[in-house]
Amino acid sequence: MAENRGVAHLVCGRRAKWLVLALWLVLLFLTAPFAQKLTDAQDNDAASWLPGSAESTQVLEISQDFRPEQIPAVVVYARDAGLTAEDRARITEDAAQLGQLTDHGIRGAETRGPVYDRPADPRAAQIYVPITMDEQGWERIAPAVDSIRDVVGEGGAGMAVHITGPGGTSADFSEAFEGIDSTLLLAAMGVVVVMLLVTYRSPTLLVVPVLAVVAALFTAQALIYFLAEHAGLTVNGQSAGILTVLVFGAGTDYALLLVARYREELRRHEDRHEAMARALHRAGPAVLASGATVVLSMLMLLFAEMNSTRGLGPVAAIGVAVALLAMMTLFPALLVICGRWIFWPVIPHFGSSDPTEHGVWARTGRGIARRPRMVWAVTALVLAVCSLGLIQLRAEGIGNADAFTGKPDSITGQEVSAKYFPAGSGDPLVVIADQARAGQVKRAVAGTEGVVPTSLGLPAGTKPVHDGQVLFEATMTDPADSEAAKQTVERVRDAVHEIPDADAQVGGGTAALLDMDKATTHDNLVIIPLVLAVVLLILGALLRALIAPLLLVGTVILSFAAALGLSALAFRHLFDYAGESTDFPLFVFVFLVALGIDYNIFLTTRIREEAARQGTRQGVVTGLAATGSVITSAGLVLAGTFAALATLPMVAFAEIGFAVALGVLLDTFIVRSVLVTSLFLDIGPKIWWPHRLARESHPTLSKEPAQPVESTET
Repeated sequence: MAENRGVAHLVCGRRAKWLVLALWLVLLFLTAPFAQKLTDAQDNDAASWLPGSAESTQVLEISQDFRPEQIPAVVVYARDAGLTAEDRARITEDAAQLGQLTDHGIRGAETRGPVYDRPADPRAAQIYVPITMDEQGWERIAPAVDSIRDVVGEGGAGMAVHITGPGGTSADFSEAFEGIDSTLLLAAMGVVVVMLLVTYRSPTLLVVPVLAVVAALFTAQALIYFLAEHAGLTVNGQSAGILTVLVFGAGTDYALLLVARYREELRRHEDRHEAMARALHRAGPAVLASGATVVLSMLMLLFAEMNSTRGLGPVAAIGVAVALLAMMTLFPALLVICGRWIFWPVIPHFGSSDPTEHGVWARTGRGIARRPRMVWAVTALVLAVCSLGLIQLRAEGIGNADAFTGKPDSITGQEVSAKYFPAGSGDPLVVIADQARAGQVKRAVAGTEGVVPTSLGLPAGTKPVHDGQVLFEATMTDPADSEAAKQTVERVRDAVHEIPDADAQVGGGTAALLDMDKATTHDNLVIIPLVLAVVLLILGALLRALIAPLLLVGTVILSFAAALGLSALAFRHLFDYAGESTDFPLFVFVFLVALGIDYNIFLTTRIREEAARQGTRQGVVTGLAATGSVITSAGLVLAGTFAALATLPMVAFAEIGFAVALGVLLDTFIVRSVLVTSLFLDIGPKIWWPHRLARESHPTLSKEPAQPVESTET
């Protein structure tokens, strides 16, 4: 029993369990108030999302020397039959009132307009209202747009009034993110509660993992808040939302695995403290390896060029690390404190038989064992066919018009504006150049295809010269978020970069989108191999083998391709989404590989444990029988928590949630239970090469399940 007298008893000993509980209560008392402040610490300004070294980011930083960072809200008025005299009088009055606004960063004195679509018989008008940006990003814009709305109203009597442009779109993004933490928390908690109730069939047991996960989430949020405030960690709305999903999904997975092993040991040990110590000793390495895989995989995001992606790495890693700590300390302590009654009404009594030995997964394992080669070949072929859906993938970015699951006012206004004005108005190019070459640069920009030649000018409130440089703007003929506009940016950059000693740089919203696309392409090529290397190294260290880790990584890649292919088909033909964001494949890969590999770790560590006692082939069947139910439950919980992202009215989040949920289900029901099982059965002991287990001789597989190992404890 010395093997269980170590770290495990420091968590679940007769006195230690109370100490663990007390420490967590003190920790929660100290950190809970700060967890609620994480929203205040978010940095949602443009620079927190853009690639740090990109030309558009440099222009954004330099332009702040000419003027405060600002974003224009564009008020659009339109009447197809032509604006009446009353309409024009109202528009003029609105412009005067907007010029007096100063709240929420509105720079009313720099309001421009009204600008009409044509001098005679105008049908539409625009008023440009600049809003100062700060670290709050779009959260600062939303109340400013509300103030503008209070002035201009909703339209009526045949004249449409919309607020669009970057300011209007940012306000709608802010509304979409409003309450993201509470929305995802409630959605994820609801999924976890339902799945735990179905899995455990115990209304009392489900309370314990939920309490432990919530404690982990609050602690992680508080820790991240401190790091954001005092250590420069960047947190934005995206990373804060994903943090909630990761902590709930990963934490519940670890709880399910530990409870399953605890149930087994309760049937073998009368003392619940000893049962938990055994469970921690045997399940601990798998849980720790799974947690380490996720944490290290998330930290690989630090190599990303995209600031938003790089910032997500440490946020997600901290969340999973805290969840792992809570599930290995607080959760087992709570289970031991509660005793066996917590499993009511299905209480695992001492000496009772283990139902998994004769359950559906035991029968599945024996069925696969009859013809394993045919099973894995057919399964791999089906997954390969599913991956053909990748030809439908359009991970080229999502325009503003397609970014929402609904159609907010800014998108309607964008369509109305494009009908009467140059499509790129409201989100111009920003060009910075040396003062001595300003004339040449302006002529090059004006002569570039896709630029409105007469649109070049100095924005209101902007210094004409700073430190020998000038800044001016130019309107494009195409919508700012379109592929044609990105090509215009490329042409403008090529034109101005050729001018000697001009030191010209081109930025603005479209340039930022272009630079983000390029940065994401780089991140895909760099981070995906790094994550695969991390997974391979951890599997190799855990299993002390080479062949098994290589096969497991191969099955994960195949599963990822199939999930992405099926998702692309669903997005095109079921949900009718226009496309995917450029970082969609990367996020889906990182979450699927880092989290999906958990199930292979849970299964293969149990197989290895059983193989040491009864041989590899029998160990495969026993391992599948012992872990099948818990891994299936864990997969359903994790898929459900990621599906909670679909509650947000944003296409990018809905797509990530759908693809990860689908991939987790594939891993759970097909890859882990069928493909991995059949491969291990077909290859046999050689799967453990070069470990000594590869030299075992167990040529046949018994048709009867192995009997549970009896405890030798006295």
